Amino acid sequence: MIERQQLVNFIDETLNSARIKDYCPNGLQVEGKAEIRTIVTGVTASHALLTQAVALHADAVLVHHGYFWKNEAMPVVGMKKRRLALLLQHDINLLAYHLPLDIHAELGNNAQLGAILGISQPKPVLTAEPLGVLQQGTLASATPLATLAQQLRDTLGREVLVEDAGIGLVQSIAWCTGGGQGYIEQAAAAGAQLFVTGEVSEQTIHIARELGIHFIAAGHHATERYGIKALGEYLATQLGLTVHFVDIDNPA
Repeated sequence: MIERQQLVNFIDETLNSARIKDYCPNGLQVEGKAEIRTIVTGVTASHALLTQAVALHADAVLVHHGYFWKNEAMPVVGMKKRRLALLLQHDINLLAYHLPLDIHAELGNNAQLGAILGISQPKPVLTAEPLGVLQQGTLASATPLATLAQQLRDTLGREVLVEDAGIGLVQSIAWCTGGGQGYIEQAAAAGAQLFVTGEVSEQTIHIARELGIHFIAAGHHATERYGIKALGEYLATQLGLTVHFVDIDNPA
């Protein structure tokens, strides 16, 4: 068991969230029970995840995608009302960490995807804050694009979109989990032969073809599943809490 503010402080310190400017508040978003024994983790604080948290008698829900985003409509109506009502009715805390979880060097989404790709020593591509939002690394040996794509299919459990730029084997990879397709030009400028992210836009394919860089979109949800899971496992180990990772299927 841990007191709510102690848990928030522990995660804030672990992820160094105070230094990161974000599009939403990181940390405690909805106040619930003062003492926490059981946590449910998941990618997004959807109603389906909250329902599972109630069934598991969770004292807190910890997610990557929480609420109160920049430019979000403020009225508490409809879907927002139903989500907040469920949390408040069952006195469940909601904690959310967006960019701090994306870029953490060990627990973060990018670090976890880099490990899946087989890259042991990634480095940030961009020098502007937040450092680590776009990563690059080198495989131990040059690998066919099809092999890497199949590796991602098997590990992530979903189909991936592949654009073959016709440049042959891959050894240098850049990646950004989630909706990072806008970084493809920076990835190409850094010399990457392959750029991996979660989503794809119409222009992404044209850019890949014209800049001669392989591209894989492996799913926003799928590429950001592992950071929150790793953070939950870390809390269970360090604090002795009961943590359940709940994966709400999402093909996007």
